[in-house]
Amino acid sequence: MLDILKDFDIRMLFDTTTIVGMVFELLIYTLIAALITAIILLVYGRFVNKKLKNKQNIQIRFTQNIIKTFIILVAIIWVLVSSTATTDIGKVLFQGTAIIGAVAGLAAQPVLGDFFSGLALTFNKPFEIGDWVELENGVAGVVADITPRHVVLRSLGTVEIIVPNSKINALIIKDTSLKKLRSVKMEFNVAYGSDVDKVSEVIKNEIINSELTVPAKNEEYSDVFFESFADSSLVFSTIVYFKQSTSGFAVKSDVNKRVNSAFEKEGIEIPFNYVNVVMKGKD
Repeated sequence: MLDILKDFDIRMLFDTTTIVGMVFELLIYTLIAALITAIILLVYGRFVNKKLKNKQNIQIRFTQNIIKTFIILVAIIWVLVSSTATTDIGKVLFQGTAIIGAVAGLAAQPVLGDFFSGLALTFNKPFEIGDWVELENGVAGVVADITPRHVVLRSLGTVEIIVPNSKINALIIKDTSLKKLRSVKMEFNVAYGSDVDKVSEVIKNEIINSELTVPAKNEEYSDVFFESFADSSLVFSTIVYFKQSTSGFAVKSDVNKRVNSAFEKEGIEIPFNYVNVVMKGKD
């Protein structure tokens, strides 16, 4: 090891006729390209966010990702062209231009298919960023992003589903941009003898006050209906509306918590079954 260090000359690192020099040159060019690319993407990202002010538009998001991909490709090409090591490798590879072209053409078919399918999606606009979509194959989620290759759907929790543009473009899409709101029916049971009007008012107010529901636009929007008489309770129901990007489970949980607290505060009883056990003694 010491002998190797003794023979080492710092000038070897800058001699591109040696393997060490070519590798060192490649690393330098790679670091420069990575640094410049990171700075450009950072500045570009801030500029776009400032101009768009978080507008959720599928065309804008697709264009953003194309530009980012283009910037990264330019950086990679610059490294390959500038570095002595990769230039020599390129000369060897491109001696068989016909073979390389055929292989590249076959490999690029899926990529080009996804790219043009992405263009079709952005022009047809079957959905927007933030929309809840359901595909005919059962896949469903909120549209989180669209790239030149795929659409990102965010399902329940932190699960993300990656669907190639060509696949999603060929599938039937249900409940997308044509329906900007989602809804869920919720039922509430209260004890017999409760003030019906008061119960309806409490439920309606808590639904409107929830940050996860869409605010009421008129008097009929969040009406609470006295639906039926159950075995041990009065049943009230209503339709709760919320944005497509919001989880239905989160909405139901939030509304239930608010209604439960309001019932306790107003002295409205939520019934539950009682079990009477009768012990028969032996004679």
